[in-house]
Amino acid sequence: MTVGAGPVAGVARGTDGLDGVELRHLRAFMAVAEERGFTYAADRLRVGQPALTKSVRALEGVLATRLLDRTTRRVELTEEGRRLYAELASLLPRLAAALCAPGGQPVLRLGFTSLLPAACAELNAEFEAATGAGVRLVRRDTPLAGLDTGESDIAVLRGDAPPDADVRTRILLHEPRVAAIGRDGAGASLARRRVLDWAELAEHPLVVNTVTGSTRPELWPADRRPRLACTADNFDEWLEAVAAGHGVGVAPQEVATRHTHPGIRFVRLKNAPPVTVRLALPNRGAHPLAERFFGGGGGGGRG
Repeated sequence: MTVGAGPVAGVARGTDGLDGVELRHLRAFMAVAEERGFTYAADRLRVGQPALTKSVRALEGVLATRLLDRTTRRVELTEEGRRLYAELASLLPRLAAALCAPGGQPVLRLGFTSLLPAACAELNAEFEAATGAGVRLVRRDTPLAGLDTGESDIAVLRGDAPPDADVRTRILLHEPRVAAIGRDGAGASLARRRVLDWAELAEHPLVVNTVTGSTRPELWPADRRPRLACTADNFDEWLEAVAAGHGVGVAPQEVATRHTHPGIRFVRLKNAPPVTVRLALPNRGAHPLAERFFGGGGGGGRG
């Protein structure tokens, strides 16, 4: 059974395609698309399912296209639905931010993952002094720190941006790496060392944060790489996996000074490649304040 198989009666389509479209229609569509169903989407929006269905059908009617295919088990996006979702994912959060406090202080949303480099505090202060705008820090445990979903206007990334990301980057700084060693487990003997060589870690299983981490086995020579012990989806999972003794971890040096854990000792690394920290913003439609932040301060060149 499909939802909104055709235009909804009584809804007129304007010449610009916007007549009859309301924010509640867009929010309803986004909720159903993300929840892959009407039940959870209705709970999330705190509306009844009939009202939610009506909003989605109204949007499909205005657009004169089907956005969702509904089966007895779940809801799937049509090709047009996927296209619209991709556009709205970045547009709606920015629209909400613009409408939140019209005429108030402009705000730049700076995205980051797990840990914001200390150097950003000075950059933020300089930017606020120069522009009169505020900087809101947004943590998102995703590869682009909310940049692709419109939750941030500019983002601080460690390592390379995903190869398919439609972003521009600028190198901000380079951070030394440290080893994170669990005090218990197979690698516990390493925790008593003062310094470890990068090459030594190839002999020990590695815990990798595959979403926002900056260390992969591929950083070692092809003929001498550490075995992948386990993976984590965010920094906190990574930290606990190392503490549990599943394997050794590698992190930017700032982690050692700003994150303590009773089950982990951070050990200095020599001969380790540094972590490249970049600023990233969308190639298209970047916020003017993000362009200003991207172009100012910080060393390095284009990524």
